[in-house]
Amino acid sequence: MSAPRLGALALFILAVPAFVYAAACIPTVGAPVMLKSDPADPDVIVWDSRERLVAYVEGHWNSSQEVMTHTVLAEPGTHAQVVACYPGIARLKYGNGQRNAVGVRLTSGAFRGHYGWVISSDVHIARTAFGGS
Repeated sequence: MSAPRLGALALFILAVPAFVYAAACIPTVGAPVMLKSDPADPDVIVWDSRERLVAYVEGHWNSSQEVMTHTVLAEPGTHAQVVACYPGIARLKYGNGQRNAVGVRLTSGAFRGHYGWVISSDVHIARTAFGGS
């Protein structure tokens, strides 16, 4: 693993306290998943921080430029592995309910190896293992 990737991984792990690996999150940490949003717009926004993801879900962001600067857009069907989960911390601006913030490592697609945060409704349990380390 390259030094920049190793450093990014270490920073990511240090930013995720052990208590977030709660059983309330499905899928659990380590699970392979597939990313896909709703049928009308199936691409998935992968945020560079949990705080920005939560703010976006709750309807707080300054500009579309801010969104573009702090995200990558994963194609539907992108494979990932769950590396963290914060249950119920994102409160939907529209509608009722809360969602989990899920930390992922992308294991396929244009951003393979990228770490980021997605909303739990965009995470789907994989039936078989894929991608890889």
